[in-house]
Amino acid sequence: MTAIMPIHASPKKDAGKVRTLVVDDSVVVRTVIERILNADPRYIVVHKTNSAEHALGYLADHAVDLILLDIELPGQSGLAALPQVLRANPSVKVAILSGKCEEGSAAAVEALALGASDIVSKPGSGSFGEQFPQALIERLNRLFGDRPAATPLPRVPAQVMVPPADAPLACLGIGASTGGIHALGQLFQGLAAPLGVPVLLTQHLPLSFTGYFAQQLSRMTSLRVKVAETGDLLSPDTIYVAPGDANLQVRRGLHGRVNVVLTPERTPAGNLPGVDPMFASMAEVYGAGAAGIVLTGMGRDGTVGARDIVAAGGWIVAQDEASSVVWGMPGSVAGAGLTCAVMEPSTIMHFVARRGRVVA
Repeated sequence: MTAIMPIHASPKKDAGKVRTLVVDDSVVVRTVIERILNADPRYIVVHKTNSAEHALGYLADHAVDLILLDIELPGQSGLAALPQVLRANPSVKVAILSGKCEEGSAAAVEALALGASDIVSKPGSGSFGEQFPQALIERLNRLFGDRPAATPLPRVPAQVMVPPADAPLACLGIGASTGGIHALGQLFQGLAAPLGVPVLLTQHLPLSFTGYFAQQLSRMTSLRVKVAETGDLLSPDTIYVAPGDANLQVRRGLHGRVNVVLTPERTPAGNLPGVDPMFASMAEVYGAGAAGIVLTGMGRDGTVGARDIVAAGGWIVAQDEASSVVWGMPGSVAGAGLTCAVMEPSTIMHFVARRGRVVA
């Protein structure tokens, strides 16, 4: 197999740009993607390769911001390599670029469950039209909003022994991102009996995946699953899923009933949907009856909203570092001292049921 040589770029020229690694078995595709990205002032392709093994070798010595990863590669497949890629560079965003992994397909959801940030359909090597470059850049731009500078997160030991909550659980919110689909499967497997409260869920996913994700989620749990719509009245033991283009928030109406409100504004960190707006609205409506779970994910989405919940008398549980694909979101809330427990997903629901005094 021919070795793929690195692309040498000027550090000054790269400053502030999204450093990108392209992994595709086609030299034509690699060349086209490089031209598209290098023509945009936000991106710079720093390396290209045709195999997962070569990509992992490069990542052992170099940090990148974005990886465009094909599914079908010689040797190890892109899906098989994805967990290793994320372990090698936990802060990277991986966009699956494949003609065999259509949006909404089982392979696409599997890729997202393993930690991919997005799926981009790739046209055939001879059919890159005028629309594809613009569509690709627009899709990638959604992954890179106003990114806060990365700072190391403190290591936080697992917390389990805690006093009971001050008020019965009234509403449970769950926030997740990279690796969240797999964690959600473990989370709901640990739910022995219905909680008797509505569950709000914000998983960072593109809008095109929301419907299929909700279908997959309904197979993980006996709870009713619904993609949230403005005006929905919250019902117990129903999971309301934030659509990919709106924040899931709640408000109390004139007769005391709580209903869904969807808002289109991105969070200051660029997230849409955002966990912070969801948690903040829960704190306002439910006060001490609000509780949040923060699962694996990149960044710090959920920390600001978690602070609102805790200030209102509610409480937060975070996934532990060992079981997280990326310990960004849960690590952030834990490092801020906002969690009452840090544990693996399979044990969280039992803890929530006991602390919330909703299950004997």
